[in-house]
Amino acid sequence: MRTRVKICGITRRQDAEFAVEMGADALGLVFYAPSPRAISIAQAKEIVSGLPPFVSIVALFVDATCDEVYACIKDLPMVMLQFHGDESAEYCEQFGRPYLKAIRVQVDTDFVHIANEYDSASAILLDSYQPGVPGGTGQVFDWSLIKSINKPLILAGGLNVDNVARAIEQVQPYAVDVSGGVEQAKGIKDKQKITAFMQEVANG
Repeated sequence: MRTRVKICGITRRQDAEFAVEMGADALGLVFYAPSPRAISIAQAKEIVSGLPPFVSIVALFVDATCDEVYACIKDLPMVMLQFHGDESAEYCEQFGRPYLKAIRVQVDTDFVHIANEYDSASAILLDSYQPGVPGGTGQVFDWSLIKSINKPLILAGGLNVDNVARAIEQVQPYAVDVSGGVEQAKGIKDKQKITAFMQEVANG
């Protein structure tokens, strides 16, 4: 099965257009103010307006208020939601939208429990654990910790052109999620890196 690709932390229209042109399946927009890749809803509307069909737009939140999420849904009705904090399943479900739940993997992560707890999630996204940092660390975690669950897995955490094919071979995820690995600066994507990354995914 083809491995899907989500390119996260999009902050510019030209980066979104190029990612789609190169075959990205999803674009991630960060609505978490402390992130260097954070954007406003107004910026998001400019980025996604008129993009071609069959590309998922994913809105990323970290322990956001309900009002913040509802405001995004109101102005960006096509979005899928991604929750990257300590949100409960009940919190995630209340918006009535497909959602991804991010888990920061540690040695004692109970994958079966997580899959059961977030049974309503469209997929579980696995990222690196770093104390006090909800994501976007650029660090790879130990993929051997991953246990198979009855839920699509999206692999994130430090992926780049040098390791993504190996990651796909070892983990066999439904999709991979990249941000810093295809950037020239935080929030500014690099065309050559995106092109090379997509090629490596195809080779994986």
